[in-house]
Amino acid sequence: MSEASNIRERSEQISMNILSIETSCDETSLAIIEANGGLSSPKFKIKKLLTASQIETHRPFGGVVPNLAKREHQKNLPLLFKKLVGKRSPTSKTRMSDFPDIDLLAVTTGPGLEPCLWQGIEFAKKIQKEHFPKAKIIPTNHLHGHMYSFLLPQKNSRFYFLDSRFFPTIQLLVSGGHTILLLMESLTKYKKLGETRDDAAGEAFDKVARMLGLPYPGGPEIEGLAKKYRSPTSIEFPRPMIHDKNYDFSFSGLKTAVLYYLQSQTNADYTQKNADKLPRKSASSPRKSAAAVAAAFQEAVIDVLTAKTLRAAKEYNAKSVILSGGVAANQALRKSFQLSTKNLQLNFLSADKKFQGDNAAMIAVAGYIAYLKKRKYPLKAVGTLDV
Repeated sequence: MSEASNIRERSEQISMNILSIETSCDETSLAIIEANGGLSSPKFKIKKLLTASQIETHRPFGGVVPNLAKREHQKNLPLLFKKLVGKRSPTSKTRMSDFPDIDLLAVTTGPGLEPCLWQGIEFAKKIQKEHFPKAKIIPTNHLHGHMYSFLLPQKNSRFYFLDSRFFPTIQLLVSGGHTILLLMESLTKYKKLGETRDDAAGEAFDKVARMLGLPYPGGPEIEGLAKKYRSPTSIEFPRPMIHDKNYDFSFSGLKTAVLYYLQSQTNADYTQKNADKLPRKSASSPRKSAAAVAAAFQEAVIDVLTAKTLRAAKEYNAKSVILSGGVAANQALRKSFQLSTKNLQLNFLSADKKFQGDNAAMIAVAGYIAYLKKRKYPLKAVGTLDV
């Protein structure tokens, strides 16, 4: 057996404890994850996951304000770390018996907002020096966190072997900043088939939500409003690039179509603020009209995402489809993928909803795989880091 094979075999037998840090945008998150199984059969146990949301901080501004987000990370990181390790220091002689030795410190270094990324990086350096001198810092790609989030424990999980019965697989990574379609031939061998040329799907959700007077973040608000419109909508919005032979996406035109439609409805006020003042059962109320717009917009986005992903699955003879990223928490999108993949007899994988948004658990998974693959990123913030 070669030396490389020996190293891989040993890595699959050894359990590692990973402390991970995520500060790419407006979520401050820390986790301790136990990992084993290597690249052939990776398994993860979440020992602790803590996340501090900044939604209320940024909501008055209709989006994330980088300097405010940086300030919140500065405040939240030490508070979460204290909760993570308990009252006593993990290096104390009387340290808590249930606090594990840390082998790796996985920290997000990009993509994201660089002022926020630097907070996580500097905090990783600080706790390594003060508490975990033997732990190795692993700079981790945030997008890889989403990519590998399906490996995290799930309530209703089926066991999938990461071999010829699983690969090749098509993965759609769809979030506030990215819409990317990937062909994965193995856990570590993949290529990008296409991506958005302008707005990401999640970004389009946020912008349309603002048009309708809905608060930040717009994705859950659009989804919730769309559920209130139970009748088939008569509004027809375009499905950009749905018939193009490539696998790129574009949602800017769809967003503009929504804007023009709203401007054309001169006899209705679509803002949620004014809708709340009107009777809920009024057939012509702005509330119902806004719900129809939300439902039609959401349907258009889902149609494009589903169609292009499944076309790629057919072209590349995929055996499974993976849905990941913050927008993957949208229940209508998940249902569309579940039904479509079932019809094509494809396995469908997606992390539990709680792991779709930015969180440190997925960063631990990506850090573990990066460590085994010996994938190296510089320990600095790179806001434009690609997949």
